[in-house]
Amino acid sequence: MTMILTPFMSCSAKLPIYGVFISAFFADNKAAVMMFLYLLGIFIAIASGLLLKTFVYNGQPVPFVMELPNYRMPGAKNVGLLLWDKAKDFLQRAFTVIFMATLAIWFLQTFSLRLNIVTDSKDSILAMISGLIAPLMHPMGLGDWRIATALITGFLAKESVVSTLSILFGKTSTLVSSMTSLSAASLLVFCLLYTPCVAAIASIKRELGGKWALTVVILQCVVAWIAAYIVYLIGGFFF
Repeated sequence: MTMILTPFMSCSAKLPIYGVFISAFFADNKAAVMMFLYLLGIFIAIASGLLLKTFVYNGQPVPFVMELPNYRMPGAKNVGLLLWDKAKDFLQRAFTVIFMATLAIWFLQTFSLRLNIVTDSKDSILAMISGLIAPLMHPMGLGDWRIATALITGFLAKESVVSTLSILFGKTSTLVSSMTSLSAASLLVFCLLYTPCVAAIASIKRELGGKWALTVVILQCVVAWIAAYIVYLIGGFFF
């Protein structure tokens, strides 16, 4: 349950997204909007935890007892061996997933359906896939295929959402003119809650298996869509 709920919290990788859109659309209420995003993530995590406890993990909690070792100064050799074991385990199990996902995004963004290298991103396979996803984002005011493309690349790393948008829109002024404050608010909420980066998913897969990793991705995308849609509906009374 902890692994499922933790990604709802804001991480440092999402701060560039917050910074760009809050500065562009909510310059007069920067602190309030930032605080709202952090509190919303905490609230969604708590509410999801209560739902999971009621409908999924509704059995009796299993007692957990862990014997603590004696406190003593750690040896440099022991620390080094432990760090190496953990790093090697991550590289062997999680990095392979990260590497394959990176290759997939690069391929989709570089080639067209005829496997020709594209000069314009709008002709790529990724743009075509984004065009199919864009209608799902339309109820939240995010029907532009370029926004859908940025959200897909955000699966690799949330920081890439901003860089992808800057590449596809060219100028910040073009991006701002293509969105409203209401759609920007729904985008911020969606970025807060939708699937975490591939590194987090790879770690979940390593610990719980592929089925649970896929469940987390689907669950968080659904929760993000619902929350962003609610914000878009309610926000119409304020923007």
